[in-house]
Amino acid sequence: MRDIVRGTYPLEKREVVMESKDMRATILTLGPGQCVPWHYHTEITDTFFCLEGPMVVETRAPRTEKVLQVGDSYSVPPKTAHYVHGLNGGRCRFLNLQGVGDYDFRAVGDA
Repeated sequence: MRDIVRGTYPLEKREVVMESKDMRATILTLGPGQCVPWHYHTEITDTFFCLEGPMVVETRAPRTEKVLQVGDSYSVPPKTAHYVHGLNGGRCRFLNLQGVGDYDFRAVGDA
């Protein structure tokens, strides 16, 4: 995998578990009030596994709001804008898997 632009936003912690040319596995911890802002990827699917939560993954087109409890997972396909945060602004921790393709964090405006 090659980074085109890595998102720059405050996180409590980012732990790269594994990275190869085909996949990246990262554990992200969002503190109270933190989020992964609206963005999309042109080639990769983002898969989220909730480790501590609850957490929320919102998407546009289609507009969805998926609340994940510990043990739940959810995938966002390429070219789908998404936003990740703790439920009600709370803390959350999740494993993020990103598959084959260039990682290209493309920011989009607020919903």
